[in-house]
Amino acid sequence: MSVNHTLGEIAETAGGAIVGDAETVIDGLGSLASARAGQISHLSSPSYKPLLATTQASAVIVKADDVHACPSAALVVDNPYLTFARVSQMFKVARDADPGVDKRAVIHPTAQVHPTAHIAANVVVGARTDIAANVVVYSNSAIGEDCHIGADTEIRANVTLYGNVTIGERCTIHSGAVIGADGFGFTADNEGKWQAIAQLAGVRIGSDVSIGANTCIDCGAIEDTVIEDGVQIDNLVQIGHNCRIGAHTLLCGVVAIAGSSTVGKHCVFAGRAGIGGDHPIDICDGVIVSSNTTISQSVDTPGVYSGSILFHEHNKWRRNALRFSALDDLFKRVRRLEKKQR
Repeated sequence: MSVNHTLGEIAETAGGAIVGDAETVIDGLGSLASARAGQISHLSSPSYKPLLATTQASAVIVKADDVHACPSAALVVDNPYLTFARVSQMFKVARDADPGVDKRAVIHPTAQVHPTAHIAANVVVGARTDIAANVVVYSNSAIGEDCHIGADTEIRANVTLYGNVTIGERCTIHSGAVIGADGFGFTADNEGKWQAIAQLAGVRIGSDVSIGANTCIDCGAIEDTVIEDGVQIDNLVQIGHNCRIGAHTLLCGVVAIAGSSTVGKHCVFAGRAGIGGDHPIDICDGVIVSSNTTISQSVDTPGVYSGSILFHEHNKWRRNALRFSALDDLFKRVRRLEKKQR
């Protein structure tokens, strides 16, 4: 199913000033290098500027400084990438999900499903669970007891929600996600055997949250694990029990956050970054953590934090790695020399 808009309609919805024909018909999106006639592209980074002159796109989203070099119609804005994101939503094909419950679904008699919701084949909904208006639950997903799914939320195929999980409005839960599994809580007895700590709380997720495929969010032990409004979570992310993730924070792929950690608002964790330490860790608002960095103690100052080691040729890397163990001795020798020179 194709979606067409004129450039004027795009400007009216996404903002910006048109240079060229407002009646130019746009039927899709493309990169500067590969866009064809009928598509709209964007110039968001100076590194792509050489591609602008030869692009075949019918329109390009640009800053005012670049409009003179644009060979086609242009949509002039202050932030081309943000505008492109808004434009992309205009070409998103509406989901094909009619209201109703498939006859192969299993709905507990005490569950409440809004008449406008779509429940696909082989979905299981537990006792006392409430599914609000316009929710779509795709096939083979399981929703436990005492859950609440907010309006306009979309749960893709093969998602598992344990009991006592609350999902806000307009959320997207991608396939394979598991929300509400037991947190990893154990303590050793006198014989060194592991005694499990019962995980008795739930998970509360705000509105406008996206949770990626195969991501796991554990339930709390005593208090709920909380994901606030607008959090965006990539695939294969692990969030431990009793964590709190602040509003509009972004967690990229394979991020791992140890239990009882608190992450502030508007933070960004790049791929394979993580949190782990001897004590619960608090991260303040506005922190950016670079790829492969592990935060092992609390951070109370906004900024960019990095702790990974750059790659080298393997033999050189091994030699440098072995020398790390000598850094403490080297530091002590330098201190002794400094004292002698005073």
